[in-house]
Amino acid sequence: MSTRDWLLDDSPATLTQANLGRAWRMFTALMRNPLAVAGLLIILLLLATALFAPWIAPESPVGQNLQRRLLPPTAEHWMGTDELGRDIFSRVVYGSRITLMIVALVAVISAPLGLIIGAVAGYFGGWVDRILMGLTDVFLSLPKLILALAFVAALGPGIENAIIAIAITAWPAYARIARAETLTFRNAEYIQAVRLVGGSHSRIIFRHVLPLCTSSMIVRVTLDMAGIILTAAGLGFLGLGAQPPLPEWGAMISRGRTFILDQWWVATMPGFAIILVSLGFCFLGDGLRDVLDPKQGGEK
Repeated sequence: MSTRDWLLDDSPATLTQANLGRAWRMFTALMRNPLAVAGLLIILLLLATALFAPWIAPESPVGQNLQRRLLPPTAEHWMGTDELGRDIFSRVVYGSRITLMIVALVAVISAPLGLIIGAVAGYFGGWVDRILMGLTDVFLSLPKLILALAFVAALGPGIENAIIAIAITAWPAYARIARAETLTFRNAEYIQAVRLVGGSHSRIIFRHVLPLCTSSMIVRVTLDMAGIILTAAGLGFLGLGAQPPLPEWGAMISRGRTFILDQWWVATMPGFAIILVSLGFCFLGDGLRDVLDPKQGGEK
């Protein structure tokens, strides 16, 4: 039996074989989606750029040289230079690290928080559900950017406070999804069986309920990455995110808007980076949504 036949066996002998077979089916289905592949390549490019930034960037992202300020794109400076003579390509490359850090930290903070709140609300129901979902509705009723601005204004400008503010505004959507998922199986027979053998509420939630909500959460987090990037860029544009001289893409656009008519490259190059990475996450999220759709679970 070949490795592929072993992975696609309809009657797996072990749990490991079943999990590997499911992962293989998901991977092959994802690879059949051209946009998902394009999105995956963009994300991998972002990861590689952030990881190897010191070797990719030809210059320091903060080094100034006023004698070459506002130079157009050339073979020496692929994206031109800004008003302080800094190489824009180098700043965009190092800015990928900041963008990746913001995306990762916001996802790590907001997704588990929303997942737990939603699962607890859906599992217990009653007054617990009403209180937690009432709090969730309060956050959902306000635009994310406006709410993030309010939190950053209270906490003070800075990249750490911007991450906290974005995470605070992002968790309610995950809580809603987790609650909806939990309501569909909280009274299922296997949950009742765990209760009958003495399983505690916390064990049921963390060992049985949360894993079942993971697929939907992964899709939602991936799709939300573009919004997180745009929110972070918006805060940077307004001067409330990463502070100079950090090469944050939104802050670079803010400084370049003064020269947008004559030196278009100063604001356009980081803008292209934001658009490209946002599209990458959107394409990958759409592909994951199709792959993780239960209706397609039988496809090979």
